[in-house]
Amino acid sequence: MAKEKTVFTCTDCGGTCPKWLGKCPACGAWNTLIESVAESTSSAKHRFASLAKTAEVMALGDIEASDMARTPTGHEELDRVLGGGMVEGGVVLIGGDPGIGKSTLLLQALDSLQRSGQKTLYVTGEESGAQVALRAQRLGLLNSKVNVLAEIQLEKILSTLSATQPHIAVIDSIQTVYSDQLTSAPGSVAQVRECAAHLTRLAKASGICIVLVGHVTKEGALAGPRVLEHMVDTVLYFEGDTHSSFRLVRAIKNRFGAVNEIGVFAMTERGLKGVSNPSAIFLSQHAEPVPGSCVMVTLEGTRPLLVEIQALVDSGGPSPRRLSVGLDKDRLAMLLAVLHRHAGVACMDQDVFVNAVGGVRISEPAADLAVMLSIASSLRGKPLPKGFIAFGEVGLAGEVRPAPRGQERLKEAAKLGFSSAIVPKANAPKKSALKEFEGLTIHAVDRIEEAMQVVRALN
Repeated sequence: MAKEKTVFTCTDCGGTCPKWLGKCPACGAWNTLIESVAESTSSAKHRFASLAKTAEVMALGDIEASDMARTPTGHEELDRVLGGGMVEGGVVLIGGDPGIGKSTLLLQALDSLQRSGQKTLYVTGEESGAQVALRAQRLGLLNSKVNVLAEIQLEKILSTLSATQPHIAVIDSIQTVYSDQLTSAPGSVAQVRECAAHLTRLAKASGICIVLVGHVTKEGALAGPRVLEHMVDTVLYFEGDTHSSFRLVRAIKNRFGAVNEIGVFAMTERGLKGVSNPSAIFLSQHAEPVPGSCVMVTLEGTRPLLVEIQALVDSGGPSPRRLSVGLDKDRLAMLLAVLHRHAGVACMDQDVFVNAVGGVRISEPAADLAVMLSIASSLRGKPLPKGFIAFGEVGLAGEVRPAPRGQERLKEAAKLGFSSAIVPKANAPKKSALKEFEGLTIHAVDRIEEAMQVVRALN
């Protein structure tokens, strides 16, 4: 393929320049020139084609809506995050820290798909075919028939995909792929954007499900332009500490399923294995209750998870520290103020450390009540009752607000054998439904002061 002429286009005014400059000569904006391919009559039509097929104008009510056929990957936790499995013509972007297990999980999934009769292709741009085979041997994937291609040139990858027509293809990784139409290096903004657009266009036109592996920045965000996440159908993030054996796969975007779903995996000698009961990872391992520990029920997508919240309150200096791991730091400062004003628990001269056990990150405000109760427990040196859980959002006026889908949270707690719970009054089940929570005593409260009184009564 002949190399196309490149120009530099200003993202602010749209002006072009034959070479890169720090300042746009047309509008005077700084650092806005991005490399792009100059339009020509021979290539512009293909390069700027729409990602999806063009259809005639139809009324919304006349369009036949049908469920997308899904292909299970053989890993229940991965299927949960994907919304049931791989979708024909879908494009999935998965990112995570180096060495966390992205390539391992995808190679395992491709092997399971291949053994179920699906045609697969693994395109590696960071390893040789021998290295991929060595990893497969370590994972116990003997006599695997997964096709492997070690290539980083986009045009050759597109040609191979069109010729072999696999059902599922993995590109590992998108930052290593480059196109001859651009002169910039692989991994640059222009290269990542153009290569992803071509691969997405091929997926929509041919029905191939393509999985793109993406690098992440030091801050943990996917490297490359943000348009990459808008372009694909599903965005998955690998989370977890490389020093821990547990990994979380979280769906940030999913056009074919629920967002914020998580899959929990354990890293073993034979690769990643799904964890059927993830609540056990995040729960206390103490034989007896200890001060500063409170269990809450959080929702990750459609899955209720029981997570232990730990707090440590200790004597501080003139500038007491406020540190939280897995929870919002700014919200911790707000909760301490509410705890002082409305519950009479003062921590202004104390260091306060709060941690969500197991490396899980909790972003929903339903953790407020558990955080405040664990702080009060640590400050007074009195443990909360055994088999105790709490959840609910706490407002600045001290009111306890309801959490979404409170009944499902309580059912999960009852199923795991918890005996008492403090919940918002709006989440308390009706008398007719109490049979579903047999063995679980539910205390409904309106304010944080009531919650503190209930805890004192239980102790």
